[in-house]
Amino acid sequence: MLVTELWGLGDVALAIPFLHTASGHADVTLVAKPHAAPLLARFAPSVAHVPLTAPWTAFRGKYRLHRWPWAELRLVQSTLRAGRFDVGVSARADPRDHLLLALAGTGRRLGFSRFGSAVFLTERLDRPVRPHRTEYWHALTRALGWNPPLPEPRSTTSASAARPIVVHSGAGQPAKVWPLERFAAIVARLGAAGYFVRLLCDADQLDWWRTQQAAITAPATVPDLLGALEGAAGFIGNDSGPGHVAALLGVPTFTFFGNQHPAAFAPVHPSAAWIEGSPCAYKPCYDSCRFTVPHCLHDIPVDAAWPRITAWLHPNVARATRAPVV
Repeated sequence: MLVTELWGLGDVALAIPFLHTASGHADVTLVAKPHAAPLLARFAPSVAHVPLTAPWTAFRGKYRLHRWPWAELRLVQSTLRAGRFDVGVSARADPRDHLLLALAGTGRRLGFSRFGSAVFLTERLDRPVRPHRTEYWHALTRALGWNPPLPEPRSTTSASAARPIVVHSGAGQPAKVWPLERFAAIVARLGAAGYFVRLLCDADQLDWWRTQQAAITAPATVPDLLGALEGAAGFIGNDSGPGHVAALLGVPTFTFFGNQHPAAFAPVHPSAAWIEGSPCAYKPCYDSCRFTVPHCLHDIPVDAAWPRITAWLHPNVARATRAPVV
């Protein structure tokens, strides 16, 4: 079986339950960006990986065809055709995924048609009623005659005081980043309330946090991120990959949503909570914001977020016996 998931780290995390289930029925190969490899090694080790950073997944300049890595794309196509896959699936209504499945020579091709892409599929599936990304994977599972994976049991009881709340202030796109000074205010309130906090960020945010004299880490790799999240009592962050990885590890999550809808992209955990920014006529948007700043997200003040965070914390996370931010 050939599976495509060419987008972000969080998208691969949401695909993991399907991949784990599929690997019990078939020899599975995932085409995905290189960041998928550590997640597969941790959660679905029998799934093979063909790395591909598809040029159409770039946030800017994605259709400057003269800059596409055509030699790499031809090599990936040859590699996939050599695999002689019986079945190919895509959980995205994306003609580019469907064309890739066809170019790979896959026999049976299942997906959700868009813009006439049914011509590349042998089986066109109806889109799920519920919009969450996991529902698309569940629909594929049922179409293949398998039972969708049951949620893994996760504890929602109070965590040990030695386990930190991980706060991650980064995201793959600037339009998804809640202002850093507001994250700093939340971190300060957590410390004052007796919680043990570990602060993570993206590399381009390190200098700002250091001006705040904050002890902070910028995970350099996905294994670094996994190590930082393993055993955390809770996770607070933007609508981005680290939150989905935290949920995959069984960590309760609190997410700041701006340009996307929680109904489609909330982390999958029974104790997941979030706050959603103000309405916008252009939501959901994907690559960038058409405004100077993403008002939908920036309109969330600290005083609105803090009560929601404390309501999420009380049943899930114990206060620490030590409060320093590390």
